[in-house]
Amino acid sequence: MRKNSHHVIPKGGVSPRNLLFRGSREEKQIPRFARDDKKYFFRSLFNPSPKIPVIAIGLLRKALGAQVCYDFDPMQTGIIGLPQVGKTTLFKILTRARLDEKAARAATHVGVARVPEPRLEQLAKLYNPKKITYATVEYVDVGGMVKDRAKDSAVLAPLREVDALAHVLRVFDDPAVAHSAGSIDPLRDAEVMDLELMFSDLDQITRRIERVEKDLKKKKEPILEQELVLLNRCKAAIESEKPLRELEFNAEERKTINGYKFLSQRPMLYVLNLGDSEVAELDTAVERHKLTKLIGRPNTVVLSICGRIEAELAELEPAEAAEMLAAYGLKSSGLDRIIQATYQLLGLTSFFTAGEPEVRAWTIKRGMNAQKAAGAIHSDIERGFIRAEVVRCEDLLAAGSLPIARERAQVRLEGKEYIVQEGDVILFRHSG
Repeated sequence: MRKNSHHVIPKGGVSPRNLLFRGSREEKQIPRFARDDKKYFFRSLFNPSPKIPVIAIGLLRKALGAQVCYDFDPMQTGIIGLPQVGKTTLFKILTRARLDEKAARAATHVGVARVPEPRLEQLAKLYNPKKITYATVEYVDVGGMVKDRAKDSAVLAPLREVDALAHVLRVFDDPAVAHSAGSIDPLRDAEVMDLELMFSDLDQITRRIERVEKDLKKKKEPILEQELVLLNRCKAAIESEKPLRELEFNAEERKTINGYKFLSQRPMLYVLNLGDSEVAELDTAVERHKLTKLIGRPNTVVLSICGRIEAELAELEPAEAAEMLAAYGLKSSGLDRIIQATYQLLGLTSFFTAGEPEVRAWTIKRGMNAQKAAGAIHSDIERGFIRAEVVRCEDLLAAGSLPIARERAQVRLEGKEYIVQEGDVILFRHSG
């Protein structure tokens, strides 16, 4: 196999057409020139082109996913919100993307943000690696979603591929930038957008119920009967204005419902965009702006940022940004807090691998055992897993080297069922 950055492409290349079922909806969404041009095709996978729909890129990535060594799909978060709320500003802060004002308004943009991790740089000082690789989060920014536009399935399609949603709510007041609804009311905006997402799901559920009922009239099948019960439960929840993310499902039900890619099922991060004058009062923003109705819900997190100040921080060198944070009395940047909140929502955690070739952070599901975590690096390591040498990152940094950490009895040998903890530095022993 040959490497393209840290992505691995099978030896001899891959025909874009061979990755898809011929005549499938995925293939039909790809322009012919992109299907037949391998170089353009692979470049588009990592740097999506406006000529290829974002939804199609996501499907192609999944088609190729079985043939790559590293975890191919980065975590995806969709950024949504009404016009003039600071949504695209947040996207640019997170991804360092440069968009002109006209392009920012209408198009759907995809960008990648590096997950901040100071411990990687500290580990690099011990190993002097050839490469430092950070975990990444992929953001999808959909243009301002007014009511009629939110009902457009083409607009919503990219959001069905994401792992979580970040809804930017405008709290700042700026007479020079009119709110699309005529007044500042973040709670109203949150409820309006939630309803739009639920209406989209309800339409999909209603059509599926009709189809299942029709099939059941022809032949009684237990699987379809169970699906019908689940769909009616979801329909009842939405009709009572309860998003699907707040329902509890068992493993079998979740497996079924995940196939529908319902929008209101996505974990929700509400990002309150405050004015500069409130920078010292971020922690009390929810109470002061009467938004307590948003907190305490299942699979929902609320955090506050000052978008304009975060935009300034994003333009500074790390040392200057640290000084500015201290001057404002902030312990961490909005970027750090948004990513941490997303990790919390999705139940994710990180571990490290370290050596002379590379020091790297890996993202896995919280509660994953050592053998499954090894599969995030390479499926061969998972299959040939023997044991894992584990040391806490802080212990390794304090020791100054792995041999000294061993002398201090801080390195443990763990088996396949060991539950990986956040901040573990792991060396996997395997027969692959």
